[in-house]
Amino acid sequence: MTKTAVITGVNGQDGSYLAELLLNRGYGVVGLYRRSSSNNFDRLKNVMGHSRLILNEFDLTDPSDVTDTIIKYRPDEFYNLAAQSHVATSFKQPTTTFEIDSIGVINILEAIRKFSGTTRFYQASTSEMFGRNYSINHNGEKYQDEQTSLMPQSPYAVAKLASHRMVQIYRDAYKLYATSGILFNHEGPRRGVNFVTRKITSYIGQLVNNLITKDTKLKLGNLNASRDWGHAQDYVYAMYLMLQQDVADDFVISSGKAYTVRDFVDKAFKLVDLDYNDYVVIDPEFYRPAEVDYLKGDCSKAKKVLGWEPKISFDQLVQDMVSSDIELYKIR
Repeated sequence: MTKTAVITGVNGQDGSYLAELLLNRGYGVVGLYRRSSSNNFDRLKNVMGHSRLILNEFDLTDPSDVTDTIIKYRPDEFYNLAAQSHVATSFKQPTTTFEIDSIGVINILEAIRKFSGTTRFYQASTSEMFGRNYSINHNGEKYQDEQTSLMPQSPYAVAKLASHRMVQIYRDAYKLYATSGILFNHEGPRRGVNFVTRKITSYIGQLVNNLITKDTKLKLGNLNASRDWGHAQDYVYAMYLMLQQDVADDFVISSGKAYTVRDFVDKAFKLVDLDYNDYVVIDPEFYRPAEVDYLKGDCSKAKKVLGWEPKISFDQLVQDMVSSDIELYKIR
């Protein structure tokens, strides 16, 4: 019997990769997307028109819309990947961010509890919830895992922490199969251009194709911030595995390695034989009001319980993004 999975934010980076994965595994997929003035389905081009893919407009901040969707499909699995996920934007739009990233999650949990109690629910949590906090191992190395205390430093992280705790409450109080993936930074060619990694590779793609000149500088913020970067294609497989377990639980998903923004930009420019110092300028506008300096996840639990570990290296990730954007901006 064909399983049905609902994916919110299906036309985003993670949603598109997850839709491909589930369709390839025989699922029927209901992809939900938020209405906008110009809906973009480019990321779904590999699966558009698939006989087992249904696309519906959806607003997770509207309880009636959420309830109607749950009652109509009563899905086996529900992956909530929809979010206002840009940290900088959350400082400018804290209320909207909380409504989408927290209240929206409660709407889904309530609808599942009342009308589809056997649905397995996945919530996209984030390493940003750790904020400035970290644990230290016996070698003096900093890291974050499931036991590290959460100390959010942005409205986005606060909203995500609220929904993360609500998932735990619904799991404990109502015995729902509800799990959260605490995903560290995961990127790829489908990343939005407002995120720093894609901003860098998009700039290089335009530069190599002579759409901009050296006089057009790449403006960045804190180059010394360290992040644990993986490939989104690896990470959506971890999401899938979380909903296949006998017992629901929360998992850190990460590469276990930290690189600075400077490392990323340096490696990206070197791939096209350029020195980033000739093109990058620091713009204070791109500094966060409250910076998160260091994120490096320990995904030992995911490796042990899920049998998951990342396959795509940091070098391969950067190569993939740079190559993709060079191809994207070719004059045809």
